[in-house]
Amino acid sequence: MFLYLSKLLPLFFYPLGLASVSLVVALITLWKRPRLATAAIAFSLTLLLVCSNAWVAKALVRSLEWQHLPAKQIPNAEAIVVLGGATKSAFYPRPGVDLSETGDRVIYAAQLYRQKKAPFIILSGGRIDWRGSGASESADMASILTSIGIPGEAILQEPDSLNTYQNAVNVKKILQSRNIQKVLLVTSAMHMPRSLKIFQRQDINAIPAPTDFLVSQGELQELGSTPKGALLNLFPDTNNLHQFTLALKEYIGTFVYRLRRWL
Repeated sequence: MFLYLSKLLPLFFYPLGLASVSLVVALITLWKRPRLATAAIAFSLTLLLVCSNAWVAKALVRSLEWQHLPAKQIPNAEAIVVLGGATKSAFYPRPGVDLSETGDRVIYAAQLYRQKKAPFIILSGGRIDWRGSGASESADMASILTSIGIPGEAILQEPDSLNTYQNAVNVKKILQSRNIQKVLLVTSAMHMPRSLKIFQRQDINAIPAPTDFLVSQGELQELGSTPKGALLNLFPDTNNLHQFTLALKEYIGTFVYRLRRWL
């Protein structure tokens, strides 16, 4: 039940969901309480305009992504842990498993392995039942890794986790069974602050190895590189709204996890 509510309830706090609720209120109150309806419409419009401009969205994303910048020299460890959420299952008409927007984490793990940063790759991620059947996320990631030449004997799967807390708990069992003391934690840069705290709460010696940065120094410079660019970046854009929502999701997740004492 917690898992279901944790995925459903935040939808009403994200910009699009909150704006939609506000517009429904406006529609219901339009005839009998026009002032309330006007206020609700104005709130929805303001919310969407603010959250979908590049200045606000990239600032919020950066506040998360730049907390753990990549080290100039990634240290060696005993295993590379990759968190799920990076693949799309091999359903028709896909010819095989596809990488999603966050699929950089799978490729980055392969690069770290080939650089001999660790002898094992631990893939952690199950499959939420209402998001379709099929193989677990760990199995999908393993399929990608073996297809690009990573040996199967170097891959360990943890196919039961449905959230980041379960990732840490279940990975810890694997680490203890193999007496692994230090790992490289690979996930998207935006997800790293919450993930790292959860793993550390489980007394796992995890070294952050973030990837999939949505905001770079170059993109920040482009925001105000010219007066026209600075103005255009104030206009609403669906990609900016998506990035803002992803960052807000992380902050809400951190708040909920703290309430549950998971980090």
